[in-house]
Amino acid sequence: MLRALYDRVISLAGHRHALWFLAAISFVESSVFPIPPDVLLIPMIIARPNRAWLIAGVCTLASVLGGMLGYFIGAELFDLVGKPVLDFYGKGEQFAEFSATFNEYGAWAVLVAGVTPFPYKVITIASGATGLSLGVFIVASIVARALRFFLIGALLWKFGPPVRDFIENRLGLVATVSVVLLFGGFLLVKLF
Repeated sequence: MLRALYDRVISLAGHRHALWFLAAISFVESSVFPIPPDVLLIPMIIARPNRAWLIAGVCTLASVLGGMLGYFIGAELFDLVGKPVLDFYGKGEQFAEFSATFNEYGAWAVLVAGVTPFPYKVITIASGATGLSLGVFIVASIVARALRFFLIGALLWKFGPPVRDFIENRLGLVATVSVVLLFGGFLLVKLF
């Protein structure tokens, strides 16, 4: 089932309304959809590198707005919708332990989940369910999602198809390096 869904998303990259499809996928991925928007983002930028910044911007905006839906699900519909989504991703039982300390590190959790392959939707729902400040959530989401999608866009714009293969095969590594750089930057700012 996931493979068929993945193949369908890939086929959308060449469609004349691909940007709208990307926005829709980015939006729902942030709260419930299992396939990340990268699978459409990457072929779209490869096909039209001159639109890399627009494509990354649409992906970022839609993802943050979808994250706000995830936040709402966590805040208002946790028992009805949020818990089943967390259970689907195998995170339901861990949620009680997780929520105890979530708000203390909530902004960092949103930043890390927004950049890495960790399911961002788990953090969006958890943010709402634990009452993380909506402002903190939105700012952290914008920074994280923009970092992720604009980094992919910049690499594909500059280096093209070889980067596509590298990112698709090593997305975890790319995301981890990005997070290390992000934390390193924050640490340097705090020290000086």
